[in-house]
Order: sequence, then structure tokens, then C-alpha cells
Amino acid sequence: MEVLYSRCAGLDVHKQTVVACARVASGSTVHQDVRTFGTTTGELVALADWLTAHGCTHVAMESTGVYWKPIWHVLEDQFALVLANALQVRSVPGRKTDVNDAMWIADLLAHGLIRASFVPPAPVQELRDLTRTRKQLVREVAQHTLRIQKVLEDANLKLTSVLSDVLGMSGRAMIEAIIRGETNPDRLADLSRGRLKASRAAVRAALQGRVTPHHRFLLRLHLTHIDTLETAVREVEVRLGEALVPFQAAVDRLMTIPAVGPTVARVIVAEIGLDMRRFPTAGHLVSWAGLCPRLDESAGKRRSTRTRRGAPWLKTALVQAAWVAARTRNTYLHAQFLRLKSRRGPKKAILAVAASMLTAAYYILQNETTYAELGGDYFERRDKTQIARRLVKRLESLGLTVEIKPAA
Repeated sequence: MEVLYSRCAGLDVHKQTVVACARVASGSTVHQDVRTFGTTTGELVALADWLTAHGCTHVAMESTGVYWKPIWHVLEDQFALVLANALQVRSVPGRKTDVNDAMWIADLLAHGLIRASFVPPAPVQELRDLTRTRKQLVREVAQHTLRIQKVLEDANLKLTSVLSDVLGMSGRAMIEAIIRGETNPDRLADLSRGRLKASRAAVRAALQGRVTPHHRFLLRLHLTHIDTLETAVREVEVRLGEALVPFQAAVDRLMTIPAVGPTVARVIVAEIGLDMRRFPTAGHLVSWAGLCPRLDESAGKRRSTRTRRGAPWLKTALVQAAWVAARTRNTYLHAQFLRLKSRRGPKKAILAVAASMLTAAYYILQNETTYAELGGDYFERRDKTQIARRLVKRLESLGLTVEIKPAA
């Protein structure tokens, strides 16, 4: 097998140690030197010097948790780095040691058998950390909100039945009064603000419960956590706005896609960056995101068409946006959803809509252009004959005779 890199190295990364194998090929002779380093900054600098002394040009490592990141940051300015998926570089079972793993990775790299994972540049990585942190904080707010609702139900306070938002202005004022010890339903009902979805009598009945000091303690605990989390979300959004300055033009162009708002546009930029040369085609990007059927075929039979896990942060955001796009009338995405839903079901249809949105984002970022709406009647305009034939066949299946005449 042809050797692509005569001087390369493989790293087996752990939390406290890095086992490095420098592979130097000279003609038909291959020399492998193995050494173990720590993961402190001083040890990683020594690792870089050791690789330089062996004349290594390319270095490969596994994506082991977050432990590969500091090593990447130290080595990225001196070597061509390759980040490998751990599932794709597994060695022969029964012969696993750290030294063997490092030597195996070095051999795979030398022959070009490692498919490099996508690692965005540092500014995009920072943006990715901020968008993911924001989403995690918002999830925690939602979890504490559900816990507050659980405590209210345990106290037989039916606020969720009379208020659309338990932590809105009215709900929050009532909960804070309950924490202070107020139990009179009339006084609690007087704290409502604006119009409610229930009558005052229903609100008063919902506020007549059995609240104990234990319930007040839990409500105060969760409400304090929510306030802290919401403060953290605001701080992250301020920092996110500063980090988005170099990417703002791209975010604005992505927002021309139906149902893509500021949050989804920021996630797209943070997850895939702006340089689309990392993905040869839009199909490669859709496959990387896990929005297309997997390739699982044996003996000429398709064994599975389930989607891969892909990029979960990007995939989740696009699927959520796709549900909104599927309900936006007079758009191509809405027409696509309805067209596929009748044949493949809503779940597969929504994944197809998300894949179309990501395809549009690929060309928007690649060509620095805006979204071009094809219209809700795109499929009708594309093939009227096929639609007419399908509708005639449907009517004939109902026992009707159909005669087609062109309009005047």
C-alpha cells in the first residue's frame, strides 16, 4: 500500500498521559519510536519538540472527550493535524494497549486511511461554545420551571390550568406571594396582570390549595435557581453578540431562509463555520449533520435507512426550525412537507425539510447570497401533467369517470 506521509505520528490521548508514536519511513525500512508524555502545558511543549526532532509533518489523534483539545491547540501551529473518530480507528480486538493504539494510528495516517473529523477555526469554536452553553442554560430554566409546576400540583394549586405561563408576570407575582406566606385566594387573584385565559372565579378556585412550609422552601429554591440561570443567559447573549461581529453578515443572510431566526442562524454558523470548502458538496454537509438515511447495505439489500446521530446540536436546531417552516404557508418548504407527509409520514418529511434548509444554508454561505423562494406552487408548476394523472387515478379509484379538457 502506498505511503502518503513518510514522517508522521499517532497519539493515543488520555486525561493525564499521551502515548506518542513517531513513524519514520525510509525506503522499505520503517522505524517507530514510542514515548509517553504528560498532559500539562510543559509536557505538551516537550511533545511538540520531540515530534519536530523526528521531522514529523502530520499528526493524528483520536477525539477522546475534551482531552484532545489542549493538545490540538499546542500542536496546530507546527503540524498538519488530523482528528480521527475513535470508532473508525479501532485496532484488532484482543491486542489493545496504549502503545499499540498509538502505533496503529500512526500506520493508518501514513497510508491515508484516516478520515479527518471537522474541526473549525478558533473563533468558530468559541462561538460554538457560547451557543451550546446558552442552549444548556435555557434547558435548565425549562427543567426548573417544570419542577415548580410539580410543586404547585403537589400543593393542589392549579395555576397551570388558568395561566398560559406560570412564570409570567401574573404567575410569578402569585408564586412570590405564596412563598411569603399568603394563602388567601382573593388576595392572590388580585395579583394578576392583564388578561388571563380563565375567569376570576376559576383563578380563585385554582389558588385554593394546601401549601406547607416544605412547598414554600422548594418554590423559593427553584425560583432562585431560575433567576440565576436567566442572569447567566443574558451574560452569554452579551458575549455572543460580541463574538458574532465578524459573522453578522452571514447570520443576516441565513435569516432570509423561512423560519430561521437569530438563534438558529447563530447555531448554523457556530456548528459549520463559514468556509464550505471543508464539505465538497451540500450532500456531504447534510450527511455530516445526520439529516439523510444512513448507508447500510449488504448482499444487495438495504438493511437500515435510519439517520445517523450526526451533529446533534445542529440537527436539533434545524428540526425545530423545520417544524415552523412546515407551517409557513405559500413557501417551498411548506409544499415539500405536505408532498412528502402523505407518502412517507411526518417524521421523514420534517427531516427532508431540515435537509433542504441546510442545503440552502450551504449555498448561501458558499456564494454569499440570500435565500431564493421557489414558491408554494413550485411542484405544481414543475410537472402539471404528473399531478393531473395522479388526481385522475385517485378519482377513478373512487368509481368515477373523468374526462380531461384544457381550459379555454
